[in-house]
Amino acid sequence: MKITCQRDILANAFVLAASIAPSRSPKEILQNVKVTAAGDKITLMATDQEVGIRLDVTEGIEVETEGTALLPVLRTGPILRESNDETITIETDEAGIKISGSRSKFRLPGNNPDEFPSVHEFDESKYHQISTRTFREMLRRTVFATDSESSRYALGGVLLEMEESSVIAVGTDGRRLARMEGTGESVGGHATSGMTTIVPTRAIGLIERALSEKDDHVEVASRGNDLLIRTPRAVISSRLVEGRYPNWRQVLPQRENAVQIDVTVGPLFAALRQAAIVTDLDSRGVDFTFADGTLKLEAKTADLGESQIELPIAYDGESITLTMDHRYLADFCKVMDNESTVVMEIESAKSPALLQTDDGYAYVIMPMARDR
Repeated sequence: MKITCQRDILANAFVLAASIAPSRSPKEILQNVKVTAAGDKITLMATDQEVGIRLDVTEGIEVETEGTALLPVLRTGPILRESNDETITIETDEAGIKISGSRSKFRLPGNNPDEFPSVHEFDESKYHQISTRTFREMLRRTVFATDSESSRYALGGVLLEMEESSVIAVGTDGRRLARMEGTGESVGGHATSGMTTIVPTRAIGLIERALSEKDDHVEVASRGNDLLIRTPRAVISSRLVEGRYPNWRQVLPQRENAVQIDVTVGPLFAALRQAAIVTDLDSRGVDFTFADGTLKLEAKTADLGESQIELPIAYDGESITLTMDHRYLADFCKVMDNESTVVMEIESAKSPALLQTDDGYAYVIMPMARDR
């Protein structure tokens, strides 16, 4: 194999592929990115045998000799990153791999590409076609609410429900829940069944990075034990999290007497950051009091002091106070535009808070026990 390519284009693609190659593994072969050069493109492949990616690079590539090679992640990544050369030539021979530019030359050992495990291609006739912008927003607004410490448990991923024109993503860690609804098009009658299409949090991060704003849509296929994602330049495969997702619909409050208050994200987030200055890991609760046209945020920690921040709101009803973990509300604010208006629904100190937008997003925060 011999290819010449623009260094920055190859480096960006290599970083994405290499991000899932394990730094340590009993199978050292997995610590490589497989490169296949054919026609007018190269394909980068990487996997940890849970998540895999096939990434096509067509721009800035010249294939002089077709072939396949394994590029070790720990050496190739720094070479591409640190080099000042505009173009890089990668060539294989019996001695290994040679990477060279106009002012640099590297020789790396080569492994047998045939020993590298296969990475799934997208050959599905049944899938959902979803707007890339919609799909990215669905993942971004739900993945932060998953339980990142439970990679094999059902809460360690985002639940995807796809049926006809409906697509729903849900993330929860048992203390808060994020749900985003969107639309898509079912091709070939594709639909998920039950509540078992749970995509690992780690795979969600890779999918987000692989999605490009230049792409109109993405294709998503659930195959029972795994999920396949296809964009114009990449195919991502992921084994699904084992287990059954909890019934998230029972968590979303259905209340008749709750108070609904419109708030703007930017001012709310600013007030929250100020109130949280005197909190720590052991004292994360912030009291939210709604009364007399004002939202009052109060926090108190013995060694750090007290805070009291007021925010004007359109509410003149009876006083309602509930305590929330400030981090959970901050996570919500971070995925919203500062100018966005959300509806905050509250009922009592013991009932969860519900935040909703007009584009299908809902976020539930369970209250904390008041200790003041």
